[in-house]
Amino acid sequence: MNEDDVQLVACIPRLRRYARALAGSRAAADDLVQDTMERGWSRLSSWRRGSDMRAWLFGIMHNLWVDQARKGHMITEGWNERTPEPATVSGHLDRLEVRDLEAALRLLPSEQREILLLVALEEMSYEEIASTLRIPTGTVMSRLARGRERLRALMEGRPVASPLKVVK
Repeated sequence: MNEDDVQLVACIPRLRRYARALAGSRAAADDLVQDTMERGWSRLSSWRRGSDMRAWLFGIMHNLWVDQARKGHMITEGWNERTPEPATVSGHLDRLEVRDLEAALRLLPSEQREILLLVALEEMSYEEIASTLRIPTGTVMSRLARGRERLRALMEGRPVASPLKVVK
């Protein structure tokens, strides 16, 4: 394997983590990562050497995710008593909070959820996210702010304010 191949394979764990957060199930996440790697591998020649391969692959994954969501073929699994919990959660209340957070994240619009996950899970900068999703940095910042506020309201049990205003 050459250096580009090694770099491509090294991105798999981060891609899996983000895909799992997006898709909600291991099977759907694995399919998304496999599709991303297949497309990345076949188009490796279009990657600009010296640029961030991780951001390039996340862009591919984002586009695949959007395409799949548009087609309506996303298979998801609901949370139930057999759903494995993250290894770092220890107490009963902690597990409930994690489930509440998962449920609240699912209620966010996908545009806000994606950006929240890229910031929180992948620790990407606003500029990296803007480049990955091909949107302006200001849009990243506003979606992140709205997503955080909506998530906070959902976690606190407050009604989520509608961004629409009645004009007479």
